[in-house]
Amino acid sequence: MNNFADSQRPPTDKQTLNPRTVTSAQSPLASRSWAHRKFSLLQVLQGIPSFLIQATRGGHYPPKLRGNKTVPSYLGFTAVVLSWFSAGSLTASTIPLFSTGSPDGKIATLSRPAGAGSETETADDFILGQSAFVTNATFVGLLPTGTSLSSVTGVSIELYHVFPLDSVDPPDGRVVTRTNSPSDNAFKSFDSESLSVSAKILNPSFTAANSVVNGIHEKPNQFTGGEGAVTGEEVEFDITFLTPFFVDATDHDFFRPEVDLSDGNFLWLSAPKPIGAPGTAFQFPGGPTTDLQSWIRNEDLAPDWSRIGTDITGQGPFNAAFSLSGSPVPEPSSLLMMGSGLMGLAGVIRRRLIRA
Repeated sequence: MNNFADSQRPPTDKQTLNPRTVTSAQSPLASRSWAHRKFSLLQVLQGIPSFLIQATRGGHYPPKLRGNKTVPSYLGFTAVVLSWFSAGSLTASTIPLFSTGSPDGKIATLSRPAGAGSETETADDFILGQSAFVTNATFVGLLPTGTSLSSVTGVSIELYHVFPLDSVDPPDGRVVTRTNSPSDNAFKSFDSESLSVSAKILNPSFTAANSVVNGIHEKPNQFTGGEGAVTGEEVEFDITFLTPFFVDATDHDFFRPEVDLSDGNFLWLSAPKPIGAPGTAFQFPGGPTTDLQSWIRNEDLAPDWSRIGTDITGQGPFNAAFSLSGSPVPEPSSLLMMGSGLMGLAGVIRRRLIRA
């Protein structure tokens, strides 16, 4: 067993961190989803009032109603309320979108940026099952026992597509397989300029039955069985994305956090596989879909990845402990239906004005 330290201390209150910027390259490839076009959904909704007013006026001076009020003024007020309600529904209600559940104590794996040693990344996959703007995330792992939360000097998040997107294909053949692995390159990266981070200690002494820190090798030496049990402080990191990002209902992506410490390493804890309560089972529009497993790589293995369970330890396979929350958004078909209804409303009002 690899004890991080002998001393223990009681849990502390949640602390807001000011992590050092951790830079990483972002793939220049454009997103494939409809919401990543040049216009935003909020801009579309906010344009409803002016559309309705212009549609009913037809280029003529707006007719007057009782109280010297124009029809467009009433219609405009209604449209403003409607668009405010629709736009507000995208940003006001933040709900849980995805979770792998609580740590299961099976394994803890290194995830640290370059600079503290060789960069080592652990990633796990998710599907939301509904289109949404992701505003927040959490992930849970181990710090060395007795470590102050103030020793956290950097936190970064990256998102990866599933191979072969954003990757060289065919791969170089240095690992057992790249099927269902994260891609070579991230398509989104977040650091201290784009994140607000806080952390809290959940348990001053938590033990994972196995670990992967240094034993990450090319085939045929990929299997190590792991590096043994490890004990440390169980810490939850709470992330706010200063600019929420859109995820389509059918997107299958990987989530990769890294934590930099002034002394020691952060190890990301595993979560149950298959996912059970309080986690969120993988849902794809139309029914359940495949939950993959957590992967890992270091600078020597990159751009390739190895499966933590299947390739390295011969256990598992594993998930990693994290969650995502945010605001669901309507599908394009829903927006088209709403737009068609508004156009019909404008047409009816205009015809009545012409008869009058």
